[in-house]
Amino acid sequence: MFHFSKTLTFLPQFLTGAGITLGVSALGFLAGTLIGFGLLACGRSRWRLVRWIGALYTSFIRGTPLIVQIFVVYYVLPGLVGIDLPPLLAGVLALSFNSAAFVAEILRAGLTRIPSGQYEAAKALGLKPVVTWFKIIMPQLFRAIIPPMVNEFTMLVKASSILSVIAVVELTRTSQNIMNVTYRPVEAFCIAAVLYFIVLFSCSLLTRHLERKAEGARA
Repeated sequence: MFHFSKTLTFLPQFLTGAGITLGVSALGFLAGTLIGFGLLACGRSRWRLVRWIGALYTSFIRGTPLIVQIFVVYYVLPGLVGIDLPPLLAGVLALSFNSAAFVAEILRAGLTRIPSGQYEAAKALGLKPVVTWFKIIMPQLFRAIIPPMVNEFTMLVKASSILSVIAVVELTRTSQNIMNVTYRPVEAFCIAAVLYFIVLFSCSLLTRHLERKAEGARA
């Protein structure tokens, strides 16, 4: 039999854990997006070494498990830079480094959907490259990447559960702690599953809303 009454008394802790999950995911996504633009610039660089470094980074991140990347950031990186990283900061950095590789690929794919004639027309009009990028390319790029970027964020929310291995008290770790107190694992993780679903379903609704707005802007 399921008995949720005792587990539900810890609902504030569950909500706090869900808030931390959203927080680390959002920070990781934002930082990853910035790094992703940097990787995109590396891939379009005229210098072969810069392109090679960007490609190597992307291949490493996409070819290794996230848990390995988390351990590298938490245990190896502090030894290299000589600074101790608290679990929360290490978790955000790991998510950022991971997300950056996938965001860079999303951006690259989005750029391929923009006709090359856009660049040629801007050049013929005498527009500077910076103006061309921000006034012509970026608006079209953002409309093209809305669905995959929101999908990347939802994947990051789910991936943040792995941060429990370095004692980041997000939703999964909170559920484990409550399970150890109540001895009700099914109830604890059912509540966690409901909260994850609410967050991710909200992301899917946001995607549809943004897509409708983008279609309206094109009309």
